[in-house]
Amino acid sequence: MQIETYNTRINENKLKKYFQNNGVLWLLALPGLIYLVLFLYVPMAGLVVVFKNYNFQDGIFGSPWVGLKNFDFFFYNFSKALLATKNTIFLNILYIVFGTIVSVGLAIMFNEVRSRSFKKAAHSISIFPYMISWVVAGNILSVFLDYNKGVINQVLTSIGLEKMDFNSNPVYWPLILTIMFIWKMAGYNSIIYYAVLTNLDTTYYEAAEIDGASILQKTWYVSIPFLKPTVILLTLLSIGRIFYGDLTMMVGLTNLNPMLIPTTEIIDTFVYRSVIRNGQFAMAAAIGLYQSIFGFVMVLLANYMAGRFNKDYRIF
Repeated sequence: MQIETYNTRINENKLKKYFQNNGVLWLLALPGLIYLVLFLYVPMAGLVVVFKNYNFQDGIFGSPWVGLKNFDFFFYNFSKALLATKNTIFLNILYIVFGTIVSVGLAIMFNEVRSRSFKKAAHSISIFPYMISWVVAGNILSVFLDYNKGVINQVLTSIGLEKMDFNSNPVYWPLILTIMFIWKMAGYNSIIYYAVLTNLDTTYYEAAEIDGASILQKTWYVSIPFLKPTVILLTLLSIGRIFYGDLTMMVGLTNLNPMLIPTTEIIDTFVYRSVIRNGQFAMAAAIGLYQSIFGFVMVLLANYMAGRFNKDYRIF
């Protein structure tokens, strides 16, 4: 009994000493932890709606159980659901690959600029599109793509070429969506890579210059290897949302044009067209669970593949 009391006192003293040393850090983290619990963990109790025939009168927990019936609509429309899944994965792969390349390229260019005033101006300009909503971005895009008055078609007709009907030809839209994503997000995402480069010891660059390395060689042999762990980490995190699309982006840019469905229909727009418009929130929640499960599987797979190349690149 005395030994147990002694061990308890030791543990209490360790815990007290720990919070004396790290109490400020925990205090700083407290708002984030509260947000994490309230808005990410507590709402997980609402997943029960996936297995219920939800109605407003009975509420989430009072609605009758229906098992897996809320998944039926997804598999009854399997060809459409499969198309939406394929488009979601394909577009996200384009966003991840080309978005990362452009973001890293911007970060390296910012790091090479020596004029602080020019660097700040360039930084601000690159980040500005991130502040623009997708609705406004869609209006800007229409100025370029409009069949009658669009800038692109005016240029084409001025040089004797035929107009291109972008709004009725779905083939062009993976490229258009990728360009718009890069335009809006690359500058903002480059901040992380630029922050990593600012922590790089300049003696590496100085040593490379002494050896006669050019700017491209310094980029390839110094900057990119230093950024590699960050690129892999952010890519793994992005893969976790590879089954998710941006509904606001699709609505803003395509206005859910039915003629563009073959290449722009993603899981989120499919769910919106099929069930959310009709108030079937339980079915929408079911597809959200489907996206989360497969996204988690993709993270595990990508994390395993990264670990095969280098164990330090794993998230866990």
